[in-house]
Amino acid sequence: MSGLNGTLYPKIMFVAEAPGRLGADRTRKPFFGDKSGENFDKLLASIGLSRRDIFITNSILCSPRSLSGANRRPKLAEIKNCSPFLKRTIELVNPPVIATLGAVALSAIELIEPHGLKLAGSAGKDFLWNGRRLVPLYHPSPQTVAAQRGLELQLRHFRILAGFI
Repeated sequence: MSGLNGTLYPKIMFVAEAPGRLGADRTRKPFFGDKSGENFDKLLASIGLSRRDIFITNSILCSPRSLSGANRRPKLAEIKNCSPFLKRTIELVNPPVIATLGAVALSAIELIEPHGLKLAGSAGKDFLWNGRRLVPLYHPSPQTVAAQRGLELQLRHFRILAGFI
């Protein structure tokens, strides 16, 4: 069984930040229709996965916008407001591995079960969290890929992730 978020029986659940205004907010499909989605699909394909193999959700389910209409980082209050829904989604899907995409997603799952991790020191490593494996990853946004955390580093991290499937 597969829907916009992927399969209900995933090998990995990805938790991202929020629906982007050019991607999921428009298409209703997480990481689809924008450059972040293109990068995400490349990263998945690099380890032989497709959206049929995964489940993907967000830390918050609305698209946070600045006054100009651009995407903005979710506020802590918004993350806390959506935390019970994220917790229930994790419980229902019950994935063996969770990969967070970016610092916001990593901090969002901290509200469900503390882990004490920071993205800079934890990216691409695995941890035990809430009865399953947790692999923090960088967000596949164009800004992140263009920075020193480029696509090559993200490809290496995804290969590490593939080792847990």
